[in-house]
Amino acid sequence: MSKYIHTGKISSLINKTKKPTIAIDIVFKDDFNKWNKGLTNSQKQWVKTNNFAATHGSLITFTTEEGNIDFVAFGLDINEIDPWVFSKLSSSLPDGLYQISNDLDAICANQVAFGWAMADYKFERYLKEKKKRSVKLVVPNKCNYQNVCTSVRGTCLTRDLVNTPTCDMGPPELSDAAKELAKAYKAKFKVTVGEELLKKGYETIHTVGRAAEKEPRLIEINWGKKSSPKLTLVGKGVCFDTGGLDIKPSNAMLTMKKDMGGAAHVLGLGQMIMESGLDVRLRILIPAVENNISGNAFRPGDIIQSYKGTTIEIGNTDAEGRLVLCDALTLACEENPELILDFATLTGAARVAMGADIPPYFTDDDELHNGLQQHMRSENDPLWQLPLYEPYRKLLSSSIAEINNVASTGFGGAITAALYLKHFVDDGISWAHFDVYAWNMSDRPGRPKGGEAMGLRAVMAYLHSKYAK
Repeated sequence: MSKYIHTGKISSLINKTKKPTIAIDIVFKDDFNKWNKGLTNSQKQWVKTNNFAATHGSLITFTTEEGNIDFVAFGLDINEIDPWVFSKLSSSLPDGLYQISNDLDAICANQVAFGWAMADYKFERYLKEKKKRSVKLVVPNKCNYQNVCTSVRGTCLTRDLVNTPTCDMGPPELSDAAKELAKAYKAKFKVTVGEELLKKGYETIHTVGRAAEKEPRLIEINWGKKSSPKLTLVGKGVCFDTGGLDIKPSNAMLTMKKDMGGAAHVLGLGQMIMESGLDVRLRILIPAVENNISGNAFRPGDIIQSYKGTTIEIGNTDAEGRLVLCDALTLACEENPELILDFATLTGAARVAMGADIPPYFTDDDELHNGLQQHMRSENDPLWQLPLYEPYRKLLSSSIAEINNVASTGFGGAITAALYLKHFVDDGISWAHFDVYAWNMSDRPGRPKGGEAMGLRAVMAYLHSKYAK
């Protein structure tokens, strides 16, 4: 049985049932008075006693004379519908089989089901006592049950990979997880390890990872018909980042198991694509390394020649993610795909600009940008475009090489990092770079502290609109 790849049922969601259910009335704030008038006098008194006014996320439970739950009312602001409010609802209810009484539109129905299911997510691999819940939902009529389950599985895969510590998620283990995914969906898998990277010209990947005990590698998955449009996903797989010789302070290393969050995102998205059967020729490329320190670690001031042939001056060894990505992006372009998407936990500057919850993305393709914005809104999955401001390109200049891996200033750090990556993407290929945090800083309903999938539902909805059969 796979450690990570889940292809079975989502236990908290029921597609159809003949069993009795507990009704949930979603009461939109503006409709509260109308809803309240339909209650019995005793129910109205219960509402008044509990000060229930259908404020967003509020909950009230009505019981029978025997003390059993009769039905539940849940307050909602129609302008603030997102999946996580339904995670809060699921987390607040006792065990039982529930069903929404409202006739919801398809978008809201999907939000309900996804949020409800994610309330059950916990990373419990290292815990002996596992908490069990049996709070189940019969999905609303207009819910796309299969799509929601696919989103849940892809999100959980991403979270699980990020949450697993580096002792069990180094480059070999990340490769094993990718191999499991390929096997589950009858995709082709290959990996290039250690000195073989140098033989094939992937010097930047090898250089970053050569100081670690676990050898660096380039992971590749191929799936779909050769005649289908080519879609390539590239994910940063830095399984731990010490910063190299430009070492990070200890407090900054505490979450560095998540520096392979880009790889986790493309594997989660890859599962969603393959499970949905999109009409694409999918290719996944993951440069997997540990940026470690030993006698053969690469140094500030070193010059590396990339797979593209570009010479790179190392301005800082802690800007290693863009180094491993640049060879993978060059390789991705060799097939001239219709679309390249890369995901990476690349810069702290992105967090300063956007905070922890909103991943910025960079693209010159207006059609791609417009599509992402449309589906970001419909999926309540935030993304925001930052500019590929070409005048900042000069900040990456080097007097002894063709490019420096860091800018001469910290200002606009997410932009200069994206411009560095852009150098390795061929003109004419549609490309977007997502600078994701891949982490929840605190516990929230449906989003426990730890690994997170960011932007995947929005991206998947865009891809579905473009490539669904």
